[in-house]
Amino acid sequence: MRERTLLTPSEVTDILRRNKKKVTPQRLAVYAALADTTEHPTAETLYKELRADYPTMSLATVYKSLDAFCEIGIVRELNVGEEAFRYDADISPHPHIRCMSCDRVADVPITALPALDKNVASVTGYRIVSQQMYFFGYCPECQKKKAGAVSYTHLRA
Repeated sequence: MRERTLLTPSEVTDILRRNKKKVTPQRLAVYAALADTTEHPTAETLYKELRADYPTMSLATVYKSLDAFCEIGIVRELNVGEEAFRYDADISPHPHIRCMSCDRVADVPITALPALDKNVASVTGYRIVSQQMYFFGYCPECQKKKAGAVSYTHLRA
C-alpha cells in the first residue's frame, strides 16, 4: 500500500518563502485542511470548511492559495470531469478514481506508475516529467444501492 506524501506546516512555510509567496495564517489553514482529508475537495468545499474559523477569509483567498500551491508544486489540481477542479495535497505519483454516481473521488493505492512512466518513455521517446491518471466507475456504496433498488421497468407495457 502506498503512503501519502504530505508536508508539515514548517515545510510549507519554508517552500512558500523560498518561492517568494506570502505566508499567511489563512494560506497555511488552506493547506492544513487539504492535507487533513482524502476527499479531494473543491475550493468551495475548503472555503465552507474554513470560514467558521476564518470568517474574514474569502473564496478568492482560497483560490489564490490553491493556485500558489499548484504553481510551486505542493498541491495537485485534479480535473476529473466535473465543473470544478478538485485538489490533493498528496503530491506522490498516484492515480485517482471517480464514482460516476455520487462523484466521490478517491486515491488508487497502487505503486506501478514508475514502471508505466518508463514504458511510455521507451515507446514514445519522450522524457516523462509528470502524469495524471483517472479511472471512472461506481463505488462500492453506489453499487450496493443499485443492487438493492427494485426495478419495475419489466412490468411496463
